[in-house]
Amino acid sequence: MKFIQTIRNIGKIEDLRNRLITTVWLIVLYRLGTTIILPGIDPASLVALREQTRGGLMALLDMFSGGAFSNASIFALGIMPYISASIVMQLMAIVVPSIQKMQREGESGRRKINQWTRYLTVLILLIQGPLYLVNLRTQLLNAGAAMPSGFWFSFSSTLYMAAGSMLTLWLGERITDKGVGNGVSFIILVGILARLPQAFVAELALRFQLPGGLFVVILEIILLLLVMAGAILLVQGTRRVPVQYAKRTIGNRQFGGARQYIPLKVNAANVMPIIFAQAIMFIPLSFIGFNPDKMSSFWQTFLAGQGFWYNFVFAVLIILFTYFYTAVTINPGQIADELKRSNGFVPGVKPGKSTKEYLDEVMSRITLPGAIFLALVAIMPAFAQMFGVSREFSQFFGGTSLIILVGVILDTLQQIESHLLQHHYDGLLETGHIKGRQGNLY
Repeated sequence: MKFIQTIRNIGKIEDLRNRLITTVWLIVLYRLGTTIILPGIDPASLVALREQTRGGLMALLDMFSGGAFSNASIFALGIMPYISASIVMQLMAIVVPSIQKMQREGESGRRKINQWTRYLTVLILLIQGPLYLVNLRTQLLNAGAAMPSGFWFSFSSTLYMAAGSMLTLWLGERITDKGVGNGVSFIILVGILARLPQAFVAELALRFQLPGGLFVVILEIILLLLVMAGAILLVQGTRRVPVQYAKRTIGNRQFGGARQYIPLKVNAANVMPIIFAQAIMFIPLSFIGFNPDKMSSFWQTFLAGQGFWYNFVFAVLIILFTYFYTAVTINPGQIADELKRSNGFVPGVKPGKSTKEYLDEVMSRITLPGAIFLALVAIMPAFAQMFGVSREFSQFFGGTSLIILVGVILDTLQQIESHLLQHHYDGLLETGHIKGRQGNLY
């Protein structure tokens, strides 16, 4: 069989085999870390905290941390503080000239920005740690339990969680350098997949208690596959712009004249607009606090992720951030200049400024449907819950989880395929090649 032969071929490539084994061991270490509970916390008293993280924004926090948030683990804050710091640095790079200058300095500038991002991550951790402990104390009180009080417990627990998050970041970087790549994205993927079996079993138990449960489960699986297929198309979809290279004669030989294409992605921003929008949606949670008794009914519905206004604001933010991030990552002027320098042009369009305007117009046209579809995928869990899908399982019908899951898996398969092709083995597919997102999340 093709699959068995591919597994054998992977085992024959020493570098690829070692990278896969290293990735597995690093993921095992990460999963072990999510089970280490903060000192002084009784695991049996975490029932209320786990109930709190079954839906809404809390469920996303728990998903990104691989369940460590609801386990009161030393990894409870997960990778999200680093993501938040990365978003802040990317935004600052647009408005702060000194950071823009560092970006143009190449590798040395990138190292400086990464160092600043880590400093900012530590600062965010020192702020989020005490907030997490406030919420944990509230949930333990709701369960009739208590946790140690005093400055030393809060201080030491905050340091434990900060160290746990930085260790998670280190594991992600090792996966990037020594494993299959996309380390931070892969850590998030593992957290998402860790919740999938439990969510699916809970959905099965719920459906089989009702008449026609088997038919409903089959229908849900079909719909989930359709949404996943749409997400794959969103990740891989491109619009090809034809480029003609003028002929040049050097001596007795002619060069150029070839016709090529510029692939412009429908969703050039990948999952970043959802990440940006999700980070903005977490802001009210930080200001209001985790205690639902202090929230009005509007904010309780908003933070539950089920109300109209939550999903409307979320979708609008995704569309806006899609245009914003596409403008940051793709520069039509630079593409036009490179074409002009290489003696290339778009047929029917003058080189230079006219080419820039043409490419800008094409990107605007293909970005709009991509942004709208990305927003629909993001709010799909809300529609799934309206039709009776459980809160845990509905997260896999769209949103951040599905886009990350599809994108990271495609990237990983693409890297494995490239190793196979480099060593003259067949790829993972009989025909064609797997197309990933062509870049990391962060």
